Parts: sequence; C-alpha cells; structure tokens
Amino acid sequence: MTKKEKVQFVIDKLEELYPEVPIPLDHSDPYTLLIAVLLSAQCTDARVNKITPLLFQVASTPYEMAKLTQEEIAAIIRPCGLTPMKSNGIKQLSHILIDKYNGEVPADFEALESLPAVGHKTASVVMSQAFDIPAFPVDTHIHRLMNRWGLSNGKSVVQTEKDAKRLFPKELWNKLHLQIIYYAREYSPARGWDINKDVISQKIARKSLLK
Repeated sequence: MTKKEKVQFVIDKLEELYPEVPIPLDHSDPYTLLIAVLLSAQCTDARVNKITPLLFQVASTPYEMAKLTQEEIAAIIRPCGLTPMKSNGIKQLSHILIDKYNGEVPADFEALESLPAVGHKTASVVMSQAFDIPAFPVDTHIHRLMNRWGLSNGKSVVQTEKDAKRLFPKELWNKLHLQIIYYAREYSPARGWDINKDVISQKIARKSLLK
C-alpha cells in the first residue's frame, strides 16, 4: 500500500466506524470548553466530566470565575491533578478574558496560546471544537496511532501534527482527530493492545509491529 492509499483506508474505515463523533468533554460554550480542555491535561475525560458540573455550578463564565479565590477553584478541581497550575491558570485567564476580550474566548491561535496554562494542543481543541476552525490537536492517542500506522516517526507531537496536517485533507481535520481518538481508545490502546482486534493496524501498521 502506498502512503496515499494508507491515508484513504484510514479515512474510510474511521468514517465507517464513527460517522458521528460527539465531543468527549461536556461543555456549553467556548469558555466552558476551554476550562474543560485545560483540566484534561494528564487527566481522563471521564474524570473531567465529573468535576466540571461542580465547577460550572459555581462559576461558568469568566466574570463568575474571577470572583473565586484560587483556593476555592483548587478545592473543586483537585481530582483532576496538577491543581496549583490549573487553578492559577483558570483564575488568571478568566481575568485576562475580561480585561482584553470583553469576557469572550478569542477565536485566534496566538491569543489563546498566550493565556496562562493554555498550550498549543488546548488552543487547537478550542479552535476546532468551539469555533469549527481547522486544527489537528495531537494527544497521546493520535501520537501513538500515527506512529503505529507508519504515518509519522513518533519523535515528537510537533512532528506528528505536521505529518497529520500534510497527509489528511484540511476539511477533515476537525472530525478526523476525534475519530482517531475514539478508535484508539476502543481498538488500539497503549496497554493491552491486541492487534487482532485492531482492523486498521492489521492492514497498515509498521512491518516491525506485524511480525
């Protein structure tokens, strides 16, 4: 199979398996999505979805969040881990959104990445899922599968993102990155991986994995 054929096979198989892809993190607007994605760093989506209703019941806008102390935010989000960094980030970025953006989340990569505790991946998720602007956020699942499938060398998430954007059509990025995540969790996990259940890897995985 040529690389082009591999890419088309991935697209077709994922569309067959996941014609609809709900956004994994529960949210109601760009701000609540931004906070949920920030909390998901080194934390499962399932746990974040248990904590965000408690947080958003208290504060679901930058104006409400800015009124809370960092300690009050930390007490609620502690189960998500990295509490000092995340609670400080949420508090500070809420103030910045009020001061610079009239309480709105900017639909701009540079502006998002300048916010405290917001990295490139978080900004990419918000751009793609809140604003429908093409982006290809690379998490551990996508990084693993792009390498497993021989579509990237696995050296860095930066390289994986470049390769994904080069190989896959731009109009598919926003849906495709979610489809890959769902597929990875169901068929191609990091631990307990059974290639006999992984229909895509069976067909296109690196030769070294198929021995």
